[in-house]
Amino acid sequence: MKWEGDRESGNVEDHRGGGGGGGGGGFGIGGKSLGLGTIAIALVASLFFGVDPGTVIGMMGGGGPGPQAQQQRAPDAAPATDPETRFVRTVLAYTEDAWTPLFAAQGATYQPPTLKLFEGRIATACGTGSSASGPFYCPGDSDIYIDLNFFRMMQQRFNVGGEFAQAYVIAHEVGHHVQNLIGVSDKVQAAQRSMSEKQGNAMSVKLELQADCFAGVWAYHTQKKEAFLETGDVEQALATATAIGDDAIQRKSQGSVVPDSFTHGSSAQRVRWFRRGMETGDVEQCNTFEAANL
Repeated sequence: MKWEGDRESGNVEDHRGGGGGGGGGGFGIGGKSLGLGTIAIALVASLFFGVDPGTVIGMMGGGGPGPQAQQQRAPDAAPATDPETRFVRTVLAYTEDAWTPLFAAQGATYQPPTLKLFEGRIATACGTGSSASGPFYCPGDSDIYIDLNFFRMMQQRFNVGGEFAQAYVIAHEVGHHVQNLIGVSDKVQAAQRSMSEKQGNAMSVKLELQADCFAGVWAYHTQKKEAFLETGDVEQALATATAIGDDAIQRKSQGSVVPDSFTHGSSAQRVRWFRRGMETGDVEQCNTFEAANL
């Protein structure tokens, strides 16, 4: 991926070095500590491209979002200059440069999210976020949260990685932000309140697949403007989408597949919708909610 020297976003805050009490912690829901087994289940549910995992754990425990962390490190005044941080700032800038004109074409103004880098735990409007649960988007504060150590874990646990795979992760979370801005997220949550668990899961799959498609739309427009892709980059993203499909994760974690419990979509579905966005660059092609076949 060719990105060095391109514009870096000013909407990245660095809360590393002590945010919320250090590593090794998890989510606390309703004053209760959660065991590793519970966190592992939530990790499967929210890992890669989910909405705030604190919400997932809260639903599992029957409670609301976790308590706010007692301490949160203020963002650094001077931006970090290491390659990983510069890469994140550049990718976020790419998403801003893609979505701003797409919104403008519809007579709307794109409001970019803030991406917050953290380590260990961090307070969010959705509860206390943990680096153990992967990157997430919190609709309550319109922020994206990432511990960069996750990208190393991605390689170790799923044997997938590379810069474009990492960019895909960020672009998917921005996709959730777009859904929040255009009101899709609120409509889904409202509909799920009157649905069975099976129906609610199916609605979550459509939400996640649309975010995958939005990530593809981002890639289409960024490639058109920046010509940033190199040989093998697209394959990295497709390999990532394959590795984190619900069927692949369930098969690896429990040895069997239960489609009714899917919340993010199968490997084939995630690949299909990312491809659709990347091949067309058309937001209208990402309407998973009216698709005859996911």
